[in-house]
Amino acid sequence: MEYIIFLISMSALIYGANYIIVESERIALHFNISSFVIGATLIAVGTSLPEMAASIAASSAGKSDMAVANVLGSVTFNISLVLGVIFLIAKDLKPKRDLFQNDSAWSFFPLMVFIIMAYDGEIGMFEGVMFLILMGGYLLFLSKDAKAIEAEVDTNLVKEKFAWAKTLLFLILGFTLVIVGANYTIESASTIARSLGVTEWVISLILIAFGTSLPELVVSIAAAKKGNADMIIGNIIGSNVANFTIVLGSAAIVNPLTVDFSKYGYDILCAATASFMLVFITANKLYNKSAGIGLLVIIALMLHNSLKVFL
Repeated sequence: MEYIIFLISMSALIYGANYIIVESERIALHFNISSFVIGATLIAVGTSLPEMAASIAASSAGKSDMAVANVLGSVTFNISLVLGVIFLIAKDLKPKRDLFQNDSAWSFFPLMVFIIMAYDGEIGMFEGVMFLILMGGYLLFLSKDAKAIEAEVDTNLVKEKFAWAKTLLFLILGFTLVIVGANYTIESASTIARSLGVTEWVISLILIAFGTSLPELVVSIAAAKKGNADMIIGNIIGSNVANFTIVLGSAAIVNPLTVDFSKYGYDILCAATASFMLVFITANKLYNKSAGIGLLVIIALMLHNSLKVFL
């Protein structure tokens, strides 16, 4: 029964986040907000809503392991699985933008800040506020670089007539699904962990992180069909910045988060390796199948380490 609840809760999280993204985009278009602002904020931050809801729910329930593992797992999945799959299935991905010069540092910098902040074993309210300020710095960086960034907007939304009643209804539905889905996801995941004899960290690192990374995967596959490499990698970098800043920051403000490096150093190393690989790929413009295989190896190693209790 708990597995069914978990699946339904994860679905509610993902669908709720999608409703929020779409309806927020409608509002932005109605008020003539630029497509850049829509893309830089709603797509990157919006696809991180499931992670934020799950981590805040975990933190408020005193399950800091689940909150931190969800972020680390999502970052590793976003880079290794999402980009790995995209590089394997997409043909001739050639970003127009110099992603190494302009953006790659943001795939690594927030992780380094996380390691420094968590070195004493705890991320408290002060560090949480600092994370949110860092997100503000990232948005400021994007706003100054707006002319060089192209953001895609759903053409169907542009054509549709705007209706406040419909938009508000779907926004309320979206937030309800996200909040309720997050709470039930954490509760059912904890029960599943106990029944399997594994830690909540492992469940969050794999099941919850994979589920909350699905929006990034869906957005990236859609962009790959259009050959939009800039949007694919930009979405991943933006989502990972949001994971470390908004998601961890909000969770830490709700409740201090404990981070045990002696227990979970391997998983932190996997996230760091994936982030470094992204920098290496953008520096050498390796947007090909070889890079995809290399990235998938990282996620395979993380999964093997986490699931070896079953092997």
